[in-house]
Amino acid sequence: MRTASISRRTAETDVSVSIDLDGTGKATIATGVGFLDHMLELFARHGLFDVTIKVEGDLHVDQHHTTEDTGIALGQAVAQALGDKRGIARYADIHLPMDETLSRIAIDISGRPFLVFRTSFRVEKIGRFDTELVREFFQAFAMNAGITLHVETLYGENAHHIAESVFKGLARSLRKAVAIDPREDGRVPSTKGSL
Repeated sequence: MRTASISRRTAETDVSVSIDLDGTGKATIATGVGFLDHMLELFARHGLFDVTIKVEGDLHVDQHHTTEDTGIALGQAVAQALGDKRGIARYADIHLPMDETLSRIAIDISGRPFLVFRTSFRVEKIGRFDTELVREFFQAFAMNAGITLHVETLYGENAHHIAESVFKGLARSLRKAVAIDPREDGRVPSTKGSL
């Protein structure tokens, strides 16, 4: 069972996350940030991960801590669920279209966290959600999942479509990278013998 549950409590947020990497895409999400909930529901559905997330955050300040801490806890849950990473595909990439937008996402479940984020938005907000928080989420997720993650929007106009394409792209590429490759025969996919 590749599952994990994480609880993370600070003076700013109280986050609980559970994930099943071999799920069906079922999502129960309640962060208090509507747009983030929508993106995380897309992440679960397109990754075929069963995800439950509940967050109580300092939304009277802004949405930054809630978004970042959700990324931290979800990344930690993915890392825990992967365990020693035996048998996984490890690498994956995808080009994800969303209407006029096209984004490219590439992942290496390397144990060496790194983010390259070449996505920008022409507007500062999608509804009440600060578009700069998309990068904050991806940064927090990559660092805590222990993955190398490259995100680039090749072109796009609509901010909602851009955000949706990178979240769906993350889900689809992660789904492929965490998949068990029967040819690995339970080995760790590295010449070093560990990730």
